[in-house]
Amino acid sequence: MDLRLRPLRLEDEPVMRAAQQALAADDFEFAIDLTPDSDWAQYVAMLNRQHAGDVPADRVPASFLLAEVDGVVVGRASIRHQLNDWLLAHGGHIGYGVLPGHRRRGYASEILRQSLIIARAHGVDRALLTCDDDNAGSIAVIEGAGGRLDPEWPCSDDTPPRRRYWIG
Repeated sequence: MDLRLRPLRLEDEPVMRAAQQALAADDFEFAIDLTPDSDWAQYVAMLNRQHAGDVPADRVPASFLLAEVDGVVVGRASIRHQLNDWLLAHGGHIGYGVLPGHRRRGYASEILRQSLIIARAHGVDRALLTCDDDNAGSIAVIEGAGGRLDPEWPCSDDTPPRRRYWIG
């Protein structure tokens, strides 16, 4: 598969804003913290600071990467280099999304595979991933990558309920 993960560029604004709108129907934030009135250059600079570890106290160093196939953005990955309490309970080390028109082609599995390599390069030996309990697609992707359901984690008050998996 010719999918590659790459950092955001200034020229990605139109595709990012379109992806944000496309996944809003799924209640999924494609571009984390991007609002309609966000200044694009400042947004890209913020992501670059997060990657470098220059983050506010409530955030962790992270890599936000676009997934591209033959020059077309098909999805994204958010790779947190460490966890805080909120990520431990709700988010995990890796979040990914595939745009609706590109689903069921194996892209989510490849995004996760490459994201695990990047996470390991940042010192993450065991990666935590979470997904909604009713998201059969993500469950299959995570379990296909070797994800093991966390039997020790109590059910949360999240709606819908979430599953926690460890890989590594």
